[in-house]
Amino acid sequence: MLTRILSGDFPRSRTLAVLLALVLISLTFAPFLFPGMKALSVAAKILVFIVLVASFDLLLGYTGIVSFAHTMFFGIGAYGIAISASRLGAGWNSIFVGLAGALVISTVLALAIGLFSLRVRAVFFAMITLAVASAFQTLASQLSDITGGEDGLTFKLPQLLSPGLEFSDQPFLGVSLNGRLLCYYLLFLTAVVLVLALLRIVNSPFGRVLQAIRENEFRAEAIGYRVVVYRTTAAVLSALFATIAGAMLAIWLRYTGPDTTLSFEVMIDVLLIVVIGGMGSIYGAVVGSVMFLIAQNYLQDLLAVTSKALQGIPFLHDLFSPDRWLLWLGVLFVLAVYFIPNGVVGRLRGTQFLPSNSGETP
Repeated sequence: MLTRILSGDFPRSRTLAVLLALVLISLTFAPFLFPGMKALSVAAKILVFIVLVASFDLLLGYTGIVSFAHTMFFGIGAYGIAISASRLGAGWNSIFVGLAGALVISTVLALAIGLFSLRVRAVFFAMITLAVASAFQTLASQLSDITGGEDGLTFKLPQLLSPGLEFSDQPFLGVSLNGRLLCYYLLFLTAVVLVLALLRIVNSPFGRVLQAIRENEFRAEAIGYRVVVYRTTAAVLSALFATIAGAMLAIWLRYTGPDTTLSFEVMIDVLLIVVIGGMGSIYGAVVGSVMFLIAQNYLQDLLAVTSKALQGIPFLHDLFSPDRWLLWLGVLFVLAVYFIPNGVVGRLRGTQFLPSNSGETP
């Protein structure tokens, strides 16, 4: 049974298995284990980024495609929900219409971008996707009548997902049973289903062909596989999963703006998580997302405690100031890359990601 659920992709490391089990338990019972709105928001964002990073790793880690347009699809999903909910009202039909429209747009754009692989080498393809993503962000900022411009869009959700809806007057284990809690578990269930679907994809014959193309596209072409078809299909699948991740974030925040989904900072975060967790592994997206987002959200608090403890030592007090959290985040990332260049999951599994040695079109 477990083999079918995980598609035969076991952790292959006792430490990794324990780590993944802890992550699953923590996210399952996050509202009860980690009280407070901030902790719940971090847990929800971890769920979103697990799906987003895993979808990007389908491109980079499994297929060898370097694309900087991934946040564009992320934003399309978020804006699809926001625009639909703003125009059609706070109903389930607006969510379904917005998600369906976003998926259609992402499919068309992913096909168009994927077909560039017929003519463009890898580095130029990466630059083209960066230009497309930048243009889309600019477009979203300027079409204020549709997207809300720089201010973005705030919208309402169905009453069932509203924080004001109380299912019980009495808290359960200290947690209010309201629409916000139901919204979190909707995201949790969606993330679990999508991660299992991605595991099925990468461990299917289709996924093995993608890995063969990553290792040597000429050899894959020589034995009869149409490389462009497989790569374009991978690009479309990756875009669809990223679109759903964007919709998940919009539903949780009830807001969408250029900075929350389309900024290049989001793309950098995704790249950092892939490197930290380990490329070529869906489990790497899970572990990397948890580690990075916890550090990103709680490093300031840790530095504040450390700085207060070192208050009598001027230099160290300033060095560990909460205002320098980005510096320490960068230091932690450099150390992670230096000591575990193949990522946490790669290190625990004793495997290493091997980049494509063809150097040709993605």
